[in-house]
Amino acid sequence: MVEQRPESHNMPLMYGGMLPQEEMLEIGKRQKKLTIGIPREKQHIEQRVSLTPEAVEVLIDNGHDVLIESRAGEGAHYSDQSYSEFGGFIVDNKAQVLGADIILKVAPLDLEEIDLLKGNQVVFSGLHVYTQTEGYIRKLMDKKVTAIAYEYVKDEYNFFPVLQSMNAIAGNTAIIIAGEYLSNNSGGKGVMLGGISGITPTEVVIIGAGTAAEYAARAALGLGAFVKVFDPSPQKLEQLQKNLGTRLHTSIFHPRVLRRTLKSADVLVGAYNLYDRGPRYFVTEEMVKEMKKGSVIIDISIDQGGCIETSECRTLLDPVYTKHDVVHYSVNNLPSRVARTASIALSNIISPIMMEIGNSGGIKPFLKSNLGVRHGVYLYNGILTNELLGSNFNIPSKDIDLLMAAF
Repeated sequence: MVEQRPESHNMPLMYGGMLPQEEMLEIGKRQKKLTIGIPREKQHIEQRVSLTPEAVEVLIDNGHDVLIESRAGEGAHYSDQSYSEFGGFIVDNKAQVLGADIILKVAPLDLEEIDLLKGNQVVFSGLHVYTQTEGYIRKLMDKKVTAIAYEYVKDEYNFFPVLQSMNAIAGNTAIIIAGEYLSNNSGGKGVMLGGISGITPTEVVIIGAGTAAEYAARAALGLGAFVKVFDPSPQKLEQLQKNLGTRLHTSIFHPRVLRRTLKSADVLVGAYNLYDRGPRYFVTEEMVKEMKKGSVIIDISIDQGGCIETSECRTLLDPVYTKHDVVHYSVNNLPSRVARTASIALSNIISPIMMEIGNSGGIKPFLKSNLGVRHGVYLYNGILTNELLGSNFNIPSKDIDLLMAAF
């Protein structure tokens, strides 16, 4: 039941829902008051949420409004009450949430959600570029939204903070999942991931030497596994060795060497960054056929098309399948398996960006000064700015820097 708002509160009556506990602070002359909407994810697909209750409190205390669709934080075990107590407005109507100035969503909007947008809004979400369709992009263009992909956003050090934090979580989680599917309880061959004295340790092969690979290697080494890492770049392999602070087997990509190595592998983790390169299979189906029966493949790169030929993009409802007697686990949002941890990591990055947008006076002046977030823009006022999407769907794209100068 919707509670009535006291007359002294500044929030419009139409927002409805649970009442926040804190009073709004006065907005400065340069600041712009933001209305931020957090719609509920389809939780059989995505469990994360873009802002924690604590982050919502900070935004509310700085004069902004945050509308949260009821049960939006449920997958990460944040209740409606926890958001309401920190000042968020709980709303049952998805259309009302999707009418906010700025929409924060983890998974890309679906077609029904795009229809509910009022237009000329800002949408922050994942993009999953290789899973999108021309119809999806054109629908967003028709709504004249400015769309920003979490995975393309850069920070002041030219790194990808969302991508790195999610990859770190995915790398750790991949090893935990591999351990599950090697065990008897999940129908595996009853092998412990790692090793103990007197028993040959399990072999873990990792494709890639980036953040996800580093955290997968850390987790596997910590359990006592024998780890081998392949990457085309000698410099990345050297940096990985330095980051781990230990010697481990590394090799640049040689198909023959990789094929021979995979024959004895218990676990294969695909963790190669494929952005802006298109899908490239480092592990062919013929290599998979020669792997041991009951071995496990976790393809973290599946949201980019995958780096293992037998990988299929699955959902959390049905993430596992067996092909050539090898267990495969491949979902495009692996961090959603540990939704609370991943939500906190995401919120720590997104919340300061929201503050900066407000302090800058809105999205346009913010994007003019913040090159890192500008890098994440793939639609600006309905104009496509991502060259990869443009070439995939034969849609003309414009340079975001030139557009910013024109608007």
